[in-house]
Amino acid sequence: MFISSAFAQTAPAAAGGSDMMSSLTGMLPLVLMFVVLYFVMIRPQMKRQKEQRAMVEALAKGDEVATNGGLLGKISDLNEQFLFIEVAAGVVVQVQRGAVLQVLPKGTVTTK
Repeated sequence: MFISSAFAQTAPAAAGGSDMMSSLTGMLPLVLMFVVLYFVMIRPQMKRQKEQRAMVEALAKGDEVATNGGLLGKISDLNEQFLFIEVAAGVVVQVQRGAVLQVLPKGTVTTK
């Protein structure tokens, strides 16, 4: 009677190597979810940010732009932090460079 109970208590200790493998197998879905999340969400977002930063740095005088606030106009002057956008004849608005949403094709904006 005492011997069989002693074997029963040491049986889980002998299976310690497989316990490590089962814990790694349990973490596998979590690791796979992170990898999928990286390739589906994080990586494309970083790519869009990089493209946006390059577009903002490449702005030049005469470019026609749309801002986050919905203003459309032509860049009349610019410096390191701000753009001066002509939204109508003689009306110039100062906006931050980061407020530019996209550069429009030439001839899109007509000032009257």
